[in-house]
Amino acid sequence: MAGFYNRRVTLRGAQIDGSRLVSDIRAWARESGFSQIGVAGVDLSSAEPGLSDWLARGFHGEMHYMAAHGLRRARPAELVPGTVSVITARMDYLPAATQPDWPALELLRLQRPGEAVVSVYARGRDYHKVLRARLQKLCERIAQQVGPFGHRVFTDSAPVLEAELAARSGQGWRGKHTLILSRDGGSMYFLGEIYVDLALPATPAVSGHCGACMACIDVCPTQAIVAPYRLDARRCISYLTIEHAGPIPLELRPLMGNRIYGCDDCQLVCPWNKYAQRSALPDFDERAGLSGQQLATLWAWSEADFLRHTEGSAIRRIGHERWLRNVAVGLGNALRVTPAGALRDALMAALRTRQGDLSPLVQEHRDWALMQAA
Repeated sequence: MAGFYNRRVTLRGAQIDGSRLVSDIRAWARESGFSQIGVAGVDLSSAEPGLSDWLARGFHGEMHYMAAHGLRRARPAELVPGTVSVITARMDYLPAATQPDWPALELLRLQRPGEAVVSVYARGRDYHKVLRARLQKLCERIAQQVGPFGHRVFTDSAPVLEAELAARSGQGWRGKHTLILSRDGGSMYFLGEIYVDLALPATPAVSGHCGACMACIDVCPTQAIVAPYRLDARRCISYLTIEHAGPIPLELRPLMGNRIYGCDDCQLVCPWNKYAQRSALPDFDERAGLSGQQLATLWAWSEADFLRHTEGSAIRRIGHERWLRNVAVGLGNALRVTPAGALRDALMAALRTRQGDLSPLVQEHRDWALMQAA
């Protein structure tokens, strides 16, 4: 796609300055709260061997949709026929009130066993909804400029090699934890894509700057980062608490601590996240009840409580049963490290409630949690 630089491209008989259009798209995107726009080509063939190997090793776990779509993930023009360019977008998500020393404050949460820890990105509005709506509006703005064009919006919602496209379009480089890192934004942002039938000039990739740092690999509680740039999702706490539907493996439960939805550890220790930016949108501000809440309180939530507190949140998609499963693991881990006293008594009392209203899945995790007091 580099050959389209500084050239005019034809769209339904009209001449369009591709470079000027990308510049305009950047300006419109900033107005919509996006931090950066890039453009990638559709030839991702060099990424196919790595994707095939990752799938062959079973590192995708129960995310069967990844294997089902296979190499179509690396072939944008097969996924959406007619695609010749991919517009990538980045949107920062740190809440506006985030303190300068936020990584240290987040790590301290992990030292308070009775407190439930929800990943930072999930404490506000569902990012799928926010990004999808704003990407659609960006498409409408492009159409006003160039006329009707073929496009499809993605936000972590289809078989798209999101990180690969982001890296190729200059959003950042692939960190050893497999996330995209930016010199001026760390990794605390969401990514979205627009597959288009417009031949746009690709933006150049950037070089990596992780060097010899191994902080993300060393800190991972479950050692899910099995090698630099290689993640075994089956061991990742984010996968276990969100994507995994069944019983959490016994050997991994003690390693989860009080993390009940997602895990930020590899990002909290990354030196580049000192440059993470606050969001310009109120959508990602923390909601009451999803930050700093006690595990015992969350365990008492009925399904109606869960649905009310998670309305419009990404958390809702895991459902009440999986939520209670995760909280039960957190309670068990808290019991194991809490000495005799009022907090331990409160944890035990909480787990002994809800008799008769638990599914077999949650009941098994509750029984395991009570055993941690021995």
